[in-house]
Order: sequence, then C-alpha cells, then structure tokens
Amino acid sequence: MHGDRCKMLGKLLVAGVLAIGLGSTLVLSQGSSGTNGRHAITNEAEFRQAMQGLSNWGRWGPDDEMGASNLITPAKRRAAAALVKEGVSISLAHDVIQEDAADAGSKLDRTVLNVSPTGASDRYQYTGSYHGAIHSHLDAVDCHVMFEGKGYNGRSMEDVKAASGCPKGNILAQRNGIFTRGILFDATLLPGKATPQGWLEPGTAIHAADLEALEKIQRVKVAPGDVILLYTGRWKRRAALGPWKTSEGFAGYQADVAHFMKERGVAFIGHDAWNDVAPHGFPATVGLPLHRLALVALGVSIFDNLDFEEAVQTARRLKRWEFLFTAAPLRIDKGMGSPLNPIATF
Repeated sequence: MHGDRCKMLGKLLVAGVLAIGLGSTLVLSQGSSGTNGRHAITNEAEFRQAMQGLSNWGRWGPDDEMGASNLITPAKRRAAAALVKEGVSISLAHDVIQEDAADAGSKLDRTVLNVSPTGASDRYQYTGSYHGAIHSHLDAVDCHVMFEGKGYNGRSMEDVKAASGCPKGNILAQRNGIFTRGILFDATLLPGKATPQGWLEPGTAIHAADLEALEKIQRVKVAPGDVILLYTGRWKRRAALGPWKTSEGFAGYQADVAHFMKERGVAFIGHDAWNDVAPHGFPATVGLPLHRLALVALGVSIFDNLDFEEAVQTARRLKRWEFLFTAAPLRIDKGMGSPLNPIATF
C-alpha cells in the first residue's frame, strides 16, 4: 500500500485490531494530563487507553519479531561505536546469585561434576526461572508478558501452548546481539528523590517528566534506537541493609514513562530491579503496567536486575552518561528471555 491515505488506513486497522485483542472498548480518560499534554496513567482505564494509543502493532509488519529494536539501524550502530573515547568497558550485570535470599525467587545451582588431574567440570542450572527480581536478564519481546492472552503484535497464548514455547518474537530474534547507544539515567540526581546514603527507597516513582529533567541535568538527549537505563541504587541499598522481600517494593519507572519511550523511539529499557515501580497502585488485572506497555504494546524489550554501581561511578567521574551498549543473549529457540552480561564501553 502506498500514499498517505493508505498509511492512515493501515494505522486505523492496527488500532482496531489491538482494541479487539484487549477485549474492551477504550474510552478516553478524563484524568489529568501530564507534561507535553500526555495523558496520565494512574488507573486501569488510563492504562487501557495507553495500551491502544501507544501500540506499535503492525508498525514493522504483522510478522515482526524485533519490535522497537528495529530502530537500531546500521547508521545507529556506527554512531554508537564512535562513542568509545576512553576505551573503558564495564559490566552491567550483577553476580549470579547462588544462595537463598529474601529477594531471590530462584538461585543458580552450581554443581561440580568431577575433578581430575586433567581438569574439572561443573553444571549450571537454575532452581526456578531466571525471570524475577534477582538475575540479570533480557525479556524476549514476545510471550513472557501478555495482556489478556496476547503478546506483542497479537501473538496468542494458544500459539505458545501449541509450540511449547514462544514461536515468534522469542529471544533467538536477538541472536546477532544488541549494539547501540546506551544512556544511564542516575535517578539519585533528581532533587528530593534520594536518601542521604545515595539510593531511592522502595516505592519511589520515576515519571516521564523526571527523565526529561535528568536529560537537562546530565546534558544528554534520548534519540531513536537508544537503550535507556535507570539507576536507583538498588544494589547499593542491598549491600548496606541486606536483601528485602520483593513485596516491600522497588523504586522504578512509573507507567507514564511509556509515553516518553514512544515519543523518543526507545529500543530497550533497563533498570537495577524489575523496572516497574512497586507498589504501583494498579489492580491485579493490570499487573506490572510498564512491563505490559513496553513489551506488549510498544514492542520494547526489557533488561531486568542490571547492576550499574561501577558504571554510575565512571559516568560521574567522566561527566558523561552516554556510551556504547552491547549485549549478547543466548541462542535459545522459542526462549522467552536470556540471562546475560551487558557491557558499557566509554
């Protein structure tokens, strides 16, 4: 199809399909609007409106498996490579947890299989899922998170059951790796947000307007194809006070950050916990609102439980919050995500 009228018709068709997929008619919220005229996302009605209004379903075709990572073009990769100035590389993953802890739904069970004069070998296996609140991992764009039985681009739970895994949009789609510009937002720089010890307390929400404020504070501007990463000091707090139950919550993104992601063309998001602020105030029918808005509606994959402690110190020293971001998920066909070790290179 060609021409502006056809493009508009295509967009209307996609919006209609999503409305059916969500199983409800969405009514414009009468609630307050945020900065730049954005609608607030503070309740289920506003959430449903955002799921429809921000949708990228069909934007890159009905069979697309890459989501917003389509915005990482060859030109974007070349520009990202040029960000390497000091040649300093820093891991953005936390050490894999191998012991029981209050915030660990599972751990890595590392077993030595044999030791001999010629060497040794061991076995790695998780006692549960690597998804959750402790292991550094990337969610595949499809299947891991759904809303009312559908994932990104309309992938259905019936398809997942029939395939015994994620048939499209699984982690194998990212087998060639992620190579783009990363921006580290240091939320402790926001006035009134951080404790004197240098972290945000659980339940502290970071809104779209806060990211815009951090752009000014850190003198950086998010552009299409970027990975945005949010530092809240989760691991610093954990080291000082010990692990805490996930039911006590985390500082993190409020749902209206989805507007910022759509407007700026964000390719991936990441965080030092599970990204969504908790408690978030939404009903169980919504679940983690930003997870659903990002993965299901926008097609933006999510890095959970990264560790920015060393990177944030380097960024503060260099006074530079942008860098080359690289990550290589495991090649697992039908997989719904992957543990991994992303790298920031300044």
